[in-house]
Amino acid sequence: MSRVGKKPIPIPAGVKVSWQSPLLTLQGAKGTHSIRLPEGFSVSQDNGFLILTRPSDEKSDRALHGTYRALIQNAIIGASQGFQKVLEVVGIGYKAELKGSDVLILTLGYSHDIAFVLPAGIKAQIVQERGQNLRIVLESTDKQLIGQVAAMLRSLRPPDPYKGKGIRYSDEVIKLKAGKAKGKGKK
Repeated sequence: MSRVGKKPIPIPAGVKVSWQSPLLTLQGAKGTHSIRLPEGFSVSQDNGFLILTRPSDEKSDRALHGTYRALIQNAIIGASQGFQKVLEVVGIGYKAELKGSDVLILTLGYSHDIAFVLPAGIKAQIVQERGQNLRIVLESTDKQLIGQVAAMLRSLRPPDPYKGKGIRYSDEVIKLKAGKAKGKGKK
């Protein structure tokens, strides 16, 4: 049995919920999300909580129960608060700048600059503070989309295991490897 699926989802103030089978629409201060639930699943509202019920105890329904409950909770958080990911650009000469509102120009040590077009629904901001690494702050109401965009940006220049240069998440810890031992083995 899905213990995650049984857990009621709290609805914060300011979020409107409308249920027209099979479409659940959530509207909040940051935006609107729609989730299409599988056939037979239903949603009920009770004392400021949403409760997701599955049609049967079949294996496929049990598997989807917790997944859709988590998707609904993420949509509620996105509609009310939004999500944020922070990436750090580490390395001498590595730069990032915003052209317009949807194109990131990245200089990452390659022979050319990389123009990364941000998808709709993602806002980016470049933060440069004295004595700190350059940071790219991504904001969105869609948790899956912001995670995907952050992973794509990181994949353009993943952190180097020897020097630590590259693009990393702000909370990511890089364990640096030791380089070659100088003069070892010579007599």
